[in-house]
This record gives sequence, C-alpha cells and structure tokens, in this order.
Amino acid sequence: MENVLGIGGVFIRSVDPDALTAWYRDNLGVGVDPTAPWQQESGPTVFAAFERGSDYFGSAKQQVMLNFRVPNLDAMLEQLRSRGADVDSRVENMDGVGRFGWVTDPEGNRIELWQPA
Repeated sequence: MENVLGIGGVFIRSVDPDALTAWYRDNLGVGVDPTAPWQQESGPTVFAAFERGSDYFGSAKQQVMLNFRVPNLDAMLEQLRSRGADVDSRVENMDGVGRFGWVTDPEGNRIELWQPA
C-alpha cells in the first residue's frame, strides 16, 4: 500500500487572505512564501476524526482545526496575548501527551497549540 509522506500544505479560505496570511506569519512564525516553504521541525503529527457534534473546535461551522507543536506553551500564549490575540484562558494537561492551549485567528478559526510531553 502506498502512504503519504506528510502534510504538504495547509490551505484556508479567507475573507482577507493577505491579512490572515500576515497574522499567521507575525504571530505564529508560519512562513507563507510559496517560493520558500516553511520547514517544519520533525516530530509527531496526529490525524484524528471527531464526532460531527463535537464542540472541541469551537464554532460548529469549523470543520478542521490546525494543531501546531510549540516548545514553550506558556511563552507562546503570552506572546499571543501581548499582541491582542483571542487566547482561551484554559490550558489542559494530558499525562504522557503534553499541554494544550488555544487561540482563535482573526477570522474565527480556533487553533490548538501543543507542547508535547
């Protein structure tokens, strides 16, 4: 059986693509230049399906949620707060898995930030 090698791109519909692109670049450091793609560090990637009625993604209209690995969740959440981002006040710990926090981008997409254990 053939298998994929990894995620080759993430594409998001947007009301203002330039502004949303700038937000991801300026707040999360995600490179967005197609001629010089973002080079991720190696690490685990989870692919999971959720029940249609799950409220884990925030808005019921959101069909997919991005999850980014971070080395220091507290520092990332503070950075986002200091820039006026909509950061969830909750942080969750999962034994053996890591810590999780959430931010919502300017167009209402909830993003999960994960500091692996």
